[in-house]
Amino acid sequence: MKNKFELLAPAGDLEKLKTAIIYGADAVYFGGEMFSLRAGAGNLTLDEMREGVAFAHERGKKCYLTINIFAHNEDIEPLTKYLEDIREIDIDAFIVSDPGIVDLIQEVIPGAEIHLSTQANMTNYRTANFWHKMGVERLVLARELTFKEIKEIRKNIPADMELEAFVHGAMCISYSGRCLLSNFMIERDANRGACAHPCRWKYALVEEKRPGEYYPVEEDERGTYILNSRDLCMIEHLPEIIESGIMSAKIEGRMKSVFYVATIVHAYRKAIDAYFADPENYKFNPEWMNELKKVSHREFTTGFYFDKPTNKDQNYQTSAYTRDYSFVGVVRSYDETSGYAVVEQRNKMSVGEEIEVFGPDIEFFAQDITEMYDNESGEPIESAPHPQQIIKMKMAQPVKPNYILRKKK
Repeated sequence: MKNKFELLAPAGDLEKLKTAIIYGADAVYFGGEMFSLRAGAGNLTLDEMREGVAFAHERGKKCYLTINIFAHNEDIEPLTKYLEDIREIDIDAFIVSDPGIVDLIQEVIPGAEIHLSTQANMTNYRTANFWHKMGVERLVLARELTFKEIKEIRKNIPADMELEAFVHGAMCISYSGRCLLSNFMIERDANRGACAHPCRWKYALVEEKRPGEYYPVEEDERGTYILNSRDLCMIEHLPEIIESGIMSAKIEGRMKSVFYVATIVHAYRKAIDAYFADPENYKFNPEWMNELKKVSHREFTTGFYFDKPTNKDQNYQTSAYTRDYSFVGVVRSYDETSGYAVVEQRNKMSVGEEIEVFGPDIEFFAQDITEMYDNESGEPIESAPHPQQIIKMKMAQPVKPNYILRKKK
């Protein structure tokens, strides 16, 4: 069975773009320095965009640029200039939510491929067909759709129109991410890339005539996170995703770490490849889920795919992440003769600690740190406490550049 199914990964900066490709993404999506709904991500400069697109294309992968803000009048002139600046970069598609921006991109970059952002709230086949007439080639489905609705959309749209949907990551409590809460409370517009995530804050009830007296919405002395969704996770349901007509599985997380991107992409890559290798005999491997849980996450939900979410899909106790593992280093080079690797530190690690090592082409292995040396002086060291410190470390097994080191907290 030919695998035309796409694994689409977030690329918050150039390092994450390369990591996503190395660890198995078929395509990446990223923002430029302007006009993206993740203003807090590192995002890519024009030079980084050129480098990232070249890196992906050399490996047969695709790059999509998000320009998914809802533009105000003052955005139009600088956006036009921005599009003129990037039109010579061979970007595979633009992810857009505003119809005026769709029109502007088509005007400035004739022939540009347009993907409709989930922010556009695409929830029915009539709307899908409207966007097809407007030249949109792919729909990023609203997160509020069930499998039944997705299949009906697929059946009633042109065969050449593609469907993409989120399968993993943080869920916005507001309809398809169209939220005004951040703008109302602290004047940071979620629809222009500056969301402060007030849905994750702790809330309690205050009675009008009793100011200052806070009552928990439920009987919990800490208050209640009434708007706090669990994270979406569909790795156990990839057959249903694929069979629904979705052809691109999208991972959320342009604000997340390199460690997060590598781990999530790696797990989904293994699951997707296992399915297409033998669909009829495919079985879910629980180890894939165990890997997902080694990065920062909230409890998981299947969102709207099987029906409307219930109270079980909200986390009423805390907005904190589960962080059982720390990202401690990235392999930069390895000497097969000596068995030493040059490692770039990302969090403190010390001699005597146990770490796990994983890469795009191996299962993880565990080892103790038996010896470390400062790479510049060659002096032995007991710990690596300095951010991005370059060290040498004895490895228990052969490794390659871009392998990742993690340790359990």
